[in-house]
Amino acid sequence: MSPLKTVSALADAGLIPAERAGALEPVAARYAVALTDTVARLIDRGDPNDPIARQYIPSEAELRATPEERSDPIGDAAHSPVPGIVHRHADRVLFKLVHNCPVYCRFCFRREMVGPDSESALLPDVFANAVAYIEGHPEIWEVIVTGGDPFSLSARRIGEVAAHLAAIPHVKIVRWHTRLPVVDPARINDEFVASLLTPGVTTIVALHANHPRELTAAARAACARLIDAGIPMLSQSVLLKGVNDDVKTLEALMRTFVEARVKPYYLHHADLAPGTSHFRVSIEEGLTLMGALRARLSGLCVPQYVLDIPGGVAKVRLTSTDVEKTATGWRIRDPDGNWHAYPAGLRPLS
Repeated sequence: MSPLKTVSALADAGLIPAERAGALEPVAARYAVALTDTVARLIDRGDPNDPIARQYIPSEAELRATPEERSDPIGDAAHSPVPGIVHRHADRVLFKLVHNCPVYCRFCFRREMVGPDSESALLPDVFANAVAYIEGHPEIWEVIVTGGDPFSLSARRIGEVAAHLAAIPHVKIVRWHTRLPVVDPARINDEFVASLLTPGVTTIVALHANHPRELTAAARAACARLIDAGIPMLSQSVLLKGVNDDVKTLEALMRTFVEARVKPYYLHHADLAPGTSHFRVSIEEGLTLMGALRARLSGLCVPQYVLDIPGGVAKVRLTSTDVEKTATGWRIRDPDGNWHAYPAGLRPLS
């Protein structure tokens, strides 16, 4: 089956009722839709609250915004010295290599910037300028290749990018952020894995998955191909209402990561992206869940619960000493010891 990229295709596949199609067309016109065959087969069509469907199937709620939401919720633009680069921390940069994905998550914090109408990858001159920026900053030790999903590129192109980065003497770590092993595991074949292995740098893959059902036997086999080739893997997940906001699901997810030899790394508090308030739990709920996880799991399985302070301030761990409840929401302490207000507003506008 070809990727499902339209509301009518979702209806034809039985993933939404035909009578909902008209109401979802405006959502798809604003925010890109795409599901792979792998994802479509994971969805339980008999469960109206299926956690896989909730991540990928558009909802009318996406057109309801709250005042605190913003098009660039983590402040990439404030730290982008040249197109394609985000340099927020001295020793590492984000390299936003592509603007599309094999699937589009309904809670994506870059949902205003990615999609099929964007350039599929950086144009040659933009790519060259981004690499030149990395070359010109010897403090950059790690390059985090992101997008979009950089694994949507061909093995040949990934090998070219890896070679460019490995040729920069001060770059020692290249970390690729992707959903591909869970949404299209067959793409992670021997040729693809070989393209990532470039002498001179350590290659790491960070895998985004939010529910244990996403880690199918095929997905675990794709991870094994990467790991057996010597590529360490980390996990990234987002705490999402109706998907994984209960301790049993999170426990199963983290155990499944570890069983697949993927180290749990980050559990993100959902960002203030437009039209995503129906996915966000409160910080208080998140802290309670993390406390329950620590009581139930080996330290091998416990991720860091993190939040990106809006405006490009910093990514911080949400711990009891760095979070305080206020009359209007919360305040969060950044790594420099400064406090920042964070809104409590979780209800979408009617």
